Amino acid sequence: MDAIVTAGGVPQPGEGLYEFTRGECKAYLDILGKPMVQWVLDALNEASRVERVVIVGLPDGSMVSSPKLAAMIPSQGDLFDNVRAGVRKMIEIDPTPRHVLSVSSDIPAITGEMVDWLVAAAMQSDEDIYYNVITRQVMESRFPASKRSYTRLKDVEVCGGDLNVIRTLTVTANDELWRRIVAARKNVFKQAALIGYDTLILLLLRLVTLEQAVRIVTRRMNITGRAIVCPYAEIGMDIDKPFQLEIVRADLARRMAGRGPLAE
Repeated sequence: MDAIVTAGGVPQPGEGLYEFTRGECKAYLDILGKPMVQWVLDALNEASRVERVVIVGLPDGSMVSSPKLAAMIPSQGDLFDNVRAGVRKMIEIDPTPRHVLSVSSDIPAITGEMVDWLVAAAMQSDEDIYYNVITRQVMESRFPASKRSYTRLKDVEVCGGDLNVIRTLTVTANDELWRRIVAARKNVFKQAALIGYDTLILLLLRLVTLEQAVRIVTRRMNITGRAIVCPYAEIGMDIDKPFQLEIVRADLARRMAGRGPLAE
């Protein structure tokens, strides 16, 4: 499977990571002497199920390297445009793959083993979207101080992962749907408009299970999809705030020293 790495974010003044980036690309955050995005690329290099990589959004690619790198394209603006541009570039390189792996540049604790696990889990069926979720128990056991936000359902509490699988046609053939999905990620009112207020109320009142929620939402959006419950907290350990950066730096330092994972 091919992978698209989205790396276009630039923290602005007033945002937590600005003091570390000072107007530079977030993907270039220093973690133990190398850019954050390089840790992600290293994991993709290790993954036997990843064939090619396209990076979207880096202003200058001279700081990163990967033997699987097929193309680098500039940021197209927002996340939707970057994912779509990456998918289109992949199709230009090779039109045969039906799915691609979407990878955020801010999850440097992932490994090749985790990437391979997700691809294998997704390819057990043929859906439009596979959304990776991590249970609160898994996340807080591994990173108890991460302060993730969770969705409370009838049977489980989960947070989203930043390593997901999407069908190429879902992105390229229905621009409006995909734009609405991306726009609704962190806005409850846009989510309501997307999936319906009745569905949102069921979710907020914890009246549906994870499986029921997926079935309702995908039917409402006229797509197919599956939630993959992931055993790897690292896939959900994205770096949005300074304290999360310090957690991951300490964790990776312990890994590099050969002492295993460090739970902060």
